[in-house]
Amino acid sequence: MKNATETVLILDFGSQFAQLIARRVRELGVHSLLVAPSTPIEVLRGLGAKGIIMSGGPASVFEEGAPRCDPAVLEMGIPVLGICYGMQLGCHMLGFEVSPADSREYGRAHLDIHDGHGLMHGIPPRTTVWMSHGDQVRDAHGDLAVLASTDTCAVAAVAHRSKPFFGVQFHPEVTHTPHGIDVLRNFLYGECHCTGNWRMADFLERETARIRAEVGTDRVICGLSGGVDSSVVAALLARAIGDQLTCIFVDNGLLRTGERDLVESTFRGAFDIDLRVIDASAEFLADLEGITDPQEKRRRIGHRFINVFQAAAQEIGANARWLAQGTLYPDVIESGASLAGTAANIKLHHNVGGLPAELGFQLIEPLRDLFKDEVRRLGEVLALPPQIVWRHPFPGPGLAVRVIGEITPERLAILRDCDEIFLEEIVSEDLYRVTSQVFAVLLPVKTVGVMGDGRTYDSVVALRAVTTEDFMTADWARLPWDVLARISNRIINEVKGVNRVVYDISSKPPATIEWE
Repeated sequence: MKNATETVLILDFGSQFAQLIARRVRELGVHSLLVAPSTPIEVLRGLGAKGIIMSGGPASVFEEGAPRCDPAVLEMGIPVLGICYGMQLGCHMLGFEVSPADSREYGRAHLDIHDGHGLMHGIPPRTTVWMSHGDQVRDAHGDLAVLASTDTCAVAAVAHRSKPFFGVQFHPEVTHTPHGIDVLRNFLYGECHCTGNWRMADFLERETARIRAEVGTDRVICGLSGGVDSSVVAALLARAIGDQLTCIFVDNGLLRTGERDLVESTFRGAFDIDLRVIDASAEFLADLEGITDPQEKRRRIGHRFINVFQAAAQEIGANARWLAQGTLYPDVIESGASLAGTAANIKLHHNVGGLPAELGFQLIEPLRDLFKDEVRRLGEVLALPPQIVWRHPFPGPGLAVRVIGEITPERLAILRDCDEIFLEEIVSEDLYRVTSQVFAVLLPVKTVGVMGDGRTYDSVVALRAVTTEDFMTADWARLPWDVLARISNRIINEVKGVNRVVYDISSKPPATIEWE
């Protein structure tokens, strides 16, 4: 067993970038944990952290109700890095003056380095950073060394001379700060003296041992969808407990072409898993007959899934006491089920840490400490095939939310053919890994067209391709025009019932990625 994982805590003061800070720290080989600033100091001490990062946030230190942490955080004897609001709050708690800036600074700025050692080691004397603040630290007197400044911010980076406190007024975690990753690396390795032991191979070893100890000789059931998360959970459990694992794959009739075959060949073949495939497509499609409201579609699909899954689980045996889920760290944060707070409590509806009581299982969530990119790296360590590891997200209700309007077998067949052509061309042009999600949508609209010598009146298909880092925001992908032209030509010529193809160029927000 490897040495215990080194952890850096991130106090979340409401920054839209809090999760991004956590991911950047992990990318640098150090485990990170988002924590609410209101967490008692005894709890923080008990976590045994190597360092603390105080995030940014939209508040001013002078606002009533602005988020605070216990000033004793600065007396824990471990390095603390304040970012933006975190720097202002840290300096304020240490007795330095913070006041409103003459004008709010937002966007790119040029940073001039005054001290190229320590936190700023290896940073060019003049570099670009991303600013977003209304207040500034003003009186950097004897105990506070100024490390860098901008044209409008004289105190843009600081280090306390006698305490291990550091602050940057800019955001080192965003890509708009090219050397921000170097600042974070200097803090983690130069100030916190981390060794970088957060690696997927080590995580796999630790999690395998934990699962074996927790499960004992019981059987575990895993709901396998074929997506990245559930596939990695299945592969991890297979490694940990072998034939004590049973996976259930429900074919709801709303899958893409070849999806069921891929799951069966991967997990029955390469991983030799006890896989139960339940074909309930007739029941799902019967439930959806005549239904056009997207929320009602989701409700009926979810209700039917629970019934089908429960019936399949009951046939497995009395020693099946555990249900595995692919819950990820962002799900835990956004559900309010973690120590994180302030900006985190978003997805209160997410089923984290609890199951419908009637299922009667204990929950096991092997991925609840991981971000999505870490799950993919774990999948590679587990030797899952690339087409699963790098698979784009697919909605739980499947094609039901991509067939806009009424769902029929005929309309599903049209969409499957269009979607398959779209994905074929994206993969063949080596665009799959540079896009985040790619799919076709069948619209409840018919338009006039001309094919050969005849007039047609057929369906419209929309193509959607986006790029994103966290799926909270997304931009439409600038696919090459010749690729789009070829996709459109193939769909119209090869898919009977479609005579028009459109491309969705809306970003999230204001649009969502999916259409329903």
